Amino acid sequence: MRVQTATQQMSGTQYVAGMPNQFARVSTINTLGSPQAMVLNTGMGPNAQQLAEESARKRELRLMKNREAAKECRRKKKDYVKCLENRVAVLEAQNKTLIDELKALKDLYCHKSE
Repeated sequence: MRVQTATQQMSGTQYVAGMPNQFARVSTINTLGSPQAMVLNTGMGPNAQQLAEESARKRELRLMKNREAAKECRRKKKDYVKCLENRVAVLEAQNKTLIDELKALKDLYCHKSE
């Protein structure tokens, strides 16, 4: 079998083209100072359509995860704002109570001094 000279490098593995859409994964080894190629396995290599489909699938998965994370973030923010609003209401009520108590004490003190 004559191996064509076209090669494709993907994630550290070299694929050498044989027949159309068929690739052999090749590893080079040194024996007595001369590099030799050894075919590890043959079969269908990644083609452009498969790579595009995988890329599209990964993108959709990433977008879906991002949507879920954004939804969760908005929910947490809404809960946090509600908690702050409740705290404001409690502090305003406490402040009003303290102001009323201060007025009562001032009135009491003013009437005593007269």
